[in-house]
Amino acid sequence: MSEKRKRATIREVAQATGLSPAAVSYALRGIQTSEETQERVRAAADELGYEAHPIARALASGRTGQVGLLCGSLEDYWQQSLAVGIGRALLARDRYALIVDAGGDPERELALARRLRDQRVDGLIVQPLDPAAALWAELAGTVPVVSIGDALHGGRAQGEVVFDNRRGVTLALEHLRDLGHERLTVFTPTRASTPDRPADVHVNAEAERLGLHVDVVVVPQSLAAATEVATRVLGGPGRPSAVFCFADSIAYGVYAATRELGLAVPGDVAVCGYDNHPMSALLTPPLTTVDWDIDGIVHSAVRLVVDVIDGKPRKRRVVREPSLRVRASTGGRAR
Repeated sequence: MSEKRKRATIREVAQATGLSPAAVSYALRGIQTSEETQERVRAAADELGYEAHPIARALASGRTGQVGLLCGSLEDYWQQSLAVGIGRALLARDRYALIVDAGGDPERELALARRLRDQRVDGLIVQPLDPAAALWAELAGTVPVVSIGDALHGGRAQGEVVFDNRRGVTLALEHLRDLGHERLTVFTPTRASTPDRPADVHVNAEAERLGLHVDVVVVPQSLAAATEVATRVLGGPGRPSAVFCFADSIAYGVYAATRELGLAVPGDVAVCGYDNHPMSALLTPPLTTVDWDIDGIVHSAVRLVVDVIDGKPRKRRVVREPSLRVRASTGGRAR
């Protein structure tokens, strides 16, 4: 029987790199050393098979190595992709994502945020259902908080990756207006308890500016629920000529509804989404949608939260600019 290999020590990594054990420890934690040194130390540690004991590391640093990721609703396929990307990006920085799902419920979101704080996560990334909740300012005083999508109440979040929602809404509505649509329905997951989300506010303002008649309808993000609501709206009197969905996952429900009703996309109803999920280009017809560059969002959010945890905050606010991916679902010319 072969003898089990002894766990490599931090001193062996130090000898392999020509650094002191203290410098190696800093590099492995991503602090007080250059990125070049950190990469060199991690490469040597991987080659030697060095693994820091998690309990010892937590006791020494006062950290758990865990970052909470609070998702508004993992029924939304885009948020699923976001969670996968953030989890992998954190793992590459020697952190672990503790992913929880608010299920579209603002009260549950706040309860889970408190629970993550009480579990002593090193930081919290949240895509808030209710950015106006007073709790966010309280949490930010005890744990580093980075928000994705909307700025949080109180302005005390240590990092924000916010979307230029006015621009995103304008791109979609101007595109539909230019194609001759005057009566639109907007499907949004926003609930009555969170009425001040910027994207929804911009819809009304931009519709008035463009001379469009817009009906805003609340739609759950699950495929079955979105299909049910879309079937009711599109099968009733005064059917809109176009639907703008604040999530591609909701647009998938619209597609399912059109098939049930025997309607053609875009001949009978044009459909536009809002987050460019990878599946959207594979639909028949492919979905026109607003693209926020999910890879860029992941990179910015993880960099912000890790930098704050490590005590080296950089730019606190990152604004994501959208682009419109025009495809056949609106009948426009693809680009």
